[in-house]
Amino acid sequence: MAFQNFEIIAGDAKSKVILHVPHSATFIPEEVREHILLSDLELKAELDEMTDTFTEAVALKAAEISGTKPWLFINNFSRLVIDPERFPDDREAMNAVGMGAVYQKTSIGTQLRNPDPILENQLLDAYFHPYAKALSDLVAQRFAALGDVTLIDVHSYRVNQHPNAINHGQIRPPICIGTDPFHTPEWLTKAAESAFSIIGENYLNQPYSGTYVPLDFYKKEAKINSIMMETRADTFLTDELKIHAGFESVSKALAQLIDLIQLR
Repeated sequence: MAFQNFEIIAGDAKSKVILHVPHSATFIPEEVREHILLSDLELKAELDEMTDTFTEAVALKAAEISGTKPWLFINNFSRLVIDPERFPDDREAMNAVGMGAVYQKTSIGTQLRNPDPILENQLLDAYFHPYAKALSDLVAQRFAALGDVTLIDVHSYRVNQHPNAINHGQIRPPICIGTDPFHTPEWLTKAAESAFSIIGENYLNQPYSGTYVPLDFYKKEAKINSIMMETRADTFLTDELKIHAGFESVSKALAQLIDLIQLR
């Protein structure tokens, strides 16, 4: 039986919140791995660099301790298969460095895959589009039920920027809050700033900007809100990518944001 590349965990029927965890997994199916040019050792290093390690655990813990359990949508596959957060077309800025919806380059700019438009379309059809449709369907279902939905896009980032990036030189605070001018109302930004203050200083849209909204609703439905939580990895992980005591604070902060949204 094929392993589905996403998992939906149902929350409370009254919950307005969906936690989206797109980059926490490391699994790569064999039929995808055979087209990746890296050795096993190189691939492990790339996964260590690019994976938002244990953000799934943060989301699950936050859901457990929040007052009203949110819904969760979790990517089971590595972002090296497809990156569900990218635009699958020319709108994607990361295409400039070979890291669009289907990565062609690694975090250090070496070749990850040989250029192959047919393979890229196959990956989009097999993994990207079904993922996007399932998340869009979940958002539509929750919106129909409640008339109000907020996505929290759960990420982390490493202390040091990887070389193959487009945002060099920006600050890398303990917390980056990503917003969208259409889908992130001021009250949601303020709620995130308040909740995440227990982790440390936070900045808006530095070093990463924006937040995920399914393309079916993007710039169309203002009552579908979204905000991105980008936690610097050392706030809850050791240099060896193991959880330390800060994990509890990060999870608590996310739970507080969930509760602030639910109480509104």
